[in-house]
Amino acid sequence: MSGNVVHLHKNTDPIADEANVTTLTVVPDPAPPAPVPLWVRSGRAIKTAVTHESTRTTARAVARHTLYVAGGARIVARRTWDGRTAARYERMLRSAEAAGNHEAAAEWEERGQRYREARHRRRMDLLHSPLDAAKGAAVSAGMGVGGLVLLGIAMAIATKDASEVVTPLMAVIKFINLLITIVQVVWGPAITLGPLLALLALWSVGAHQQAAPQWALPAGVRNGEGEPITPSIVVKALRDLGVPALRKAITEMGDAGASMLGPITIAGCGVEVDVTLPSGVSTVEVQQRRRKLAENLSRHEHEVFITIPQAARTVRLWVADSGALDEPIGPSPLVTDETMTANYKTGRAPWGQDLRGDAAALSLYQRHLLITGLSNQGKTASLRSLALWAALDKTVEFRLADLKGGDWVMFDGLAAVLIQGPTDDHAIQATEMAEGVVDEMNRRIEARQFEPGIEFPPLICLVDEAQVAFMCPVKDEDGRPYGGSKATSRYFMAVRKIHNQGRAVNVLMWQGTQDPTDQNLPKLVREGAHTRAALALGTESQARMALGDKAVDGGAAPNLLRPGLDQGTLVVASSGIDIPKGQSSITVRTHYLSDDEAQVIADRAKGLRSGVTTLRVIERSEARDPLADIAQVIGDAARMRTKDVLARLAALDADSYGGWSFLNLTGVLDGTGAEPYKSDGKMTIARDRIVRALADRDEMGSASAS
Repeated sequence: MSGNVVHLHKNTDPIADEANVTTLTVVPDPAPPAPVPLWVRSGRAIKTAVTHESTRTTARAVARHTLYVAGGARIVARRTWDGRTAARYERMLRSAEAAGNHEAAAEWEERGQRYREARHRRRMDLLHSPLDAAKGAAVSAGMGVGGLVLLGIAMAIATKDASEVVTPLMAVIKFINLLITIVQVVWGPAITLGPLLALLALWSVGAHQQAAPQWALPAGVRNGEGEPITPSIVVKALRDLGVPALRKAITEMGDAGASMLGPITIAGCGVEVDVTLPSGVSTVEVQQRRRKLAENLSRHEHEVFITIPQAARTVRLWVADSGALDEPIGPSPLVTDETMTANYKTGRAPWGQDLRGDAAALSLYQRHLLITGLSNQGKTASLRSLALWAALDKTVEFRLADLKGGDWVMFDGLAAVLIQGPTDDHAIQATEMAEGVVDEMNRRIEARQFEPGIEFPPLICLVDEAQVAFMCPVKDEDGRPYGGSKATSRYFMAVRKIHNQGRAVNVLMWQGTQDPTDQNLPKLVREGAHTRAALALGTESQARMALGDKAVDGGAAPNLLRPGLDQGTLVVASSGIDIPKGQSSITVRTHYLSDDEAQVIADRAKGLRSGVTTLRVIERSEARDPLADIAQVIGDAARMRTKDVLARLAALDADSYGGWSFLNLTGVLDGTGAEPYKSDGKMTIARDRIVRALADRDEMGSASAS
């Protein structure tokens, strides 16, 4: 019973016959587990050893360095073969033929023929060289021995010793014997070390060219993170792109596709290369595989840009250094140069840097502007930096509506009109502001008919978050909607009118909007902008709405920018910025201006002006006091030209003053002592005269009341 368990059970059931009888039960022990066979334990140990990381690393290192020697031998053999035969010329000839470049093919054929002719001459020379060499050796030996004998005779005569005749000859014999002795000593180690040195040389070549399979390479080389872009890497990436015609053409090229590539040049924080595609391969097929191409180049998708240059069947690849696009580009010149001023007509706004690292500057002269993108991608900051630069030109007037509120407070005291808020009432005010700008545009056009060639100061009507105005559902008393995209829409028609005629008289429309659709950004409005820029967008259809089909077909892809990571990076299609020849757009990484920096720049702009009274709310009351309104729009300025007074009155209340002309203005001021007068040849209204006229009117009113 050894190893068994004994259990005692006492029956306590009073009904049972055998009550109070103790029962002894023997329960055998569970069987012990069977011993694990030795071969199983050995297999587990082997499996653990094989799967251990250090074991795999060691095996990979041994295989890598062994294969470096084999790869180096293959490279050296190929180089030797290329040097001794016309194989190089044949490869280049086939590559040129595959690429359809018949001129290059003819040139390589001619070079190969010249090489063969030169090789034939060398071989013919070798047939005669043994006989010539023997003759030369015999003559040289005879002359050499004769010379030594003559030298010995001269020494014997000089020393009067006949034994000196053979001294030079014996010295040469001893020298030859010494060389033989040295060779005998060195020959043994050379025979031993020679192969080792040869293997070391082959290993060096293979290691330099990374001539081993990917699985055997070190981890940092296998993942390719930060790997420099070389011709072989580019060709391999194109070959593995999944385009059968491209892969077949590269395979058939004798140079493995190297002839497709132009020079790889450093371009900013990356490199740029033009790729001439072989016949039968479309540039669209490469563009549509941007992500796969980037991964083949060991880059992220946002680090590879594909554009279409002017040359036929060519794509231009710009490949960023790994992680370079995540680095900031530095402060704006508006911040670093406190003396900077602007010239709306001839200057360019410093906006940021292109992918090459060159400064990207935008001309604003007579160009309507549209910037769009997803929310919180830097749209307002990009638009605001342009406005702040333009504000440093004191002739530029702003009428501004921020239909979100809070991002443009620094323009209080700088803009003639400043509307801030997201409500329908703010959208209505923005619409009336735009209509006031249309009235000013019409006055300028009318004035130009009487005075051809007159130059008008720039007037910029800026609406940020313009989708709020387009989507406003409110209708006016006549039933016309403020928003919408129909001919009855007041905001839509005001923008269209400015787009159609504003440039001629320096009246511009700038808009910033989110998530472009046909509802919140009608087609006619977005196509009326001369400068179109897009930050990160959600879809290709939105990219086409923002930039147009031409830019997107040419490689522009704001929908491939990373939301939240590529903030401030936008794709620009405009004649106002330097775009590489043959491209339809350019990618710009804009400078970021904080609110504090923007306020400092705005204060500098205010210092250039004599004082601007900002209208924060457009009143729409029926009863107006023209004299008081004139005093209000003049503000703190000592005097103001009549046309500027009319423009500001229209912005103050388009319903009351939108149709005013110079005659209406002079009619109100006649008899007040504040009539317009000429200053520097222009009709002007003086502030002190208006204030005096108001004071006199108030005194007369008080006297009549008493």
